[in-house]
Amino acid sequence: MPTQQQPLFGLEDIQLVRHPENVRDLTIQQRFEAFHALNPWVLRQLTVMTADCAQKGFSRIGIGMLFELLRYRYGAATRGDEFALNNDYRSRYVRLLLAEHPEWTPLFEVRALRAD
Repeated sequence: MPTQQQPLFGLEDIQLVRHPENVRDLTIQQRFEAFHALNPWVLRQLTVMTADCAQKGFSRIGIGMLFELLRYRYGAATRGDEFALNNDYRSRYVRLLLAEHPEWTPLFEVRALRAD
């Protein structure tokens, strides 16, 4: 079982994300971690949706498709980012899904992360 990675940033960093004038001072990873801390339900929903797709026999799943479904269903429910679901976070969510469920690795294409 993969080890649970501890967040690199604390509550003060989450506060930064709530203030748009400071958000560009953070990396994508920092913004993602703050967003994820404020919206843990997003990963839970992505997990449920991916499990459903896998159970139905999908051979490939696009995180873009899952994000669009989440936007349609729940987009207004997120907090801490100017976008309800920021596309910059999609690849990070795939990595979290695969860390928790390595059996889903064949379902997703994973590319190199952008560092900015």
